Amino acid sequence: MAKRVPPKEPERNLGFGRVSMDILSDILTNLNNRNKSNLENVSYLCGNLRDRKIAEYVFHLCAELGLDPVVGYYAIEMLNRFMAKYLEDLIRRQKRQPTKGAPCKETGDYKDLIYQTLKEKFFVLILSSVQIASKLDLHSNVVNNNIAMDFLHRVSYPCSKEKLLDSEIFILKTLNFNLNVPNALTYVETLLEVLGHNDPTAPVAQLHRLCVYVLQFIYLQREAIYNSLLISATGSPNPSYEQRAKFVSVTEDFMLLGVGVIAVAAFIHHISTWEKVVDELTGVTGISGQSIMDFAYVTLMHITKIKPV
Repeated sequence: MAKRVPPKEPERNLGFGRVSMDILSDILTNLNNRNKSNLENVSYLCGNLRDRKIAEYVFHLCAELGLDPVVGYYAIEMLNRFMAKYLEDLIRRQKRQPTKGAPCKETGDYKDLIYQTLKEKFFVLILSSVQIASKLDLHSNVVNNNIAMDFLHRVSYPCSKEKLLDSEIFILKTLNFNLNVPNALTYVETLLEVLGHNDPTAPVAQLHRLCVYVLQFIYLQREAIYNSLLISATGSPNPSYEQRAKFVSVTEDFMLLGVGVIAVAAFIHHISTWEKVVDELTGVTGISGQSIMDFAYVTLMHITKIKPV
């Protein structure tokens, strides 16, 4: 039997260079402020709940439903914040009603705890995250309940419309209807737009094509890449719980992720000009060239499967 080929993701027609620098400056300032606010309020649990299988499934689901890739990144971040908030509430309840066994903080089994408590509805929660994310993007078709139910029927997953709606409401209520989640692809594309304005010779369109693949690779290998960065930063092969908790401010820094992705793409595109791109990104964001190159180095080592030193 022939293997089923998944639908091709829609092409993003961005039209770089159409936005004025004044508007771009406002957009970049807004993204920077949102990033800082997110880092000030981010849950220490966020860095422990990212899972390659979830990212992979969301990407496949968006392709299956013909959605813009940006929807996938919205959905992943929304689901991550939902799980963190849900788990915080769960831990708070456990502290009020002590049970036998080691506290979750000591065991560190955050993923196990979240899957144990939500395992029966987790598949639908992922779909609901994609549904909500599709409503936040102006360039994608909205995944309504009829489309979602049709998909569930095609994959032979038993679920009623009522349960599907309950799942969406569950996510929204847990997040207190705060859907202002960062989107990695938005940061990358905005920085590329600024890069193109500042340097008209920059191959922005070519870099964007590479960035799409690099960003997806990082999301699928996120735990390994950031663990390598953590080991490099601490100088310890076995970072402590406290060191990992502090490092969440790095794993959740979308401006750093954005410049890192572009730096990797620039290195792959043309190694002779990548330092120029790094210098330009430093000027735009204030992130040191060393930090950008460290991020790029570790990512490139994982792409080429060479062990970082």
